[in-house]
Amino acid sequence: MFGARTPTLPPATHTNSYALGARDVLLIEPSTPYESEQRAWIAWARGLASQGRTPVAIVATHHHPDHVGGIDVLARELGLPIWAHARTASELPRTPIARLLADGDEIPLAGPIPERWTVLHTPGHAWGHVCLWDDDSRTVVVGDMAASVGTILIMPGDGDMRVYLEQLERLAKLDARLALPAHGEPIDEPTTLFQRYIEHRGLREKKALRSLPESIDRGETLEDLVPIAYNDVPVTSWPIAKLSLASHLAKLRDDGAAIERDGRWARAAGGDP
Repeated sequence: MFGARTPTLPPATHTNSYALGARDVLLIEPSTPYESEQRAWIAWARGLASQGRTPVAIVATHHHPDHVGGIDVLARELGLPIWAHARTASELPRTPIARLLADGDEIPLAGPIPERWTVLHTPGHAWGHVCLWDDDSRTVVVGDMAASVGTILIMPGDGDMRVYLEQLERLAKLDARLALPAHGEPIDEPTTLFQRYIEHRGLREKKALRSLPESIDRGETLEDLVPIAYNDVPVTSWPIAKLSLASHLAKLRDDGAAIERDGRWARAAGGDP
């Protein structure tokens, strides 16, 4: 693991990159846009040779700036191809993507103990988000699906709360022993964390529903609702909470539990508070 400073959401300050494989190596997350951090990242990658390890590709889990801020520089300096999902490639039109990763693809890595990583397409946080799963070690690289520091933001349009929760359920079913997140330390009990995320989001959804007025004629804006639905978080976090609330309300609308008119929200008829 190599943590590089990136323009990520606080309280996180760094994005983790990983070198997977004992001989052939995948470098995960070409993250940092900062020149000094890029020099350190390149030195870390080149230093793998002293361990008999050879990078074969750079993998981007998704397109957010704190994950691909150094993608072109790092790939060019190391002479490595970039692999990513097609939806990520579409968000990086000026970056040549040598291999488009798809759900179920297998990536064999030769070495004294051969490894075989499986690509899991896990949209929700970002439409092109991928995780990597090694069944032998029961290790999963989770990118921004979960973190051991900070929170995971689901932004309207860029992500989808329903899809995100479905993919968390999928990750929980892996029964992984170890998760490698982009932010924070490795996670020793990932299934417990995935389930806690699902439970927390469910509780927040119920709170969001309870915050809605019963009539669209008295509908309230996101700005009105954030202090109610997120009264348990610091005011300084409300701008981020507003984005998260928008994703929760979009899910409730799709479920038929909420309605929206001209930017104002209310509980749908029959919506259970």
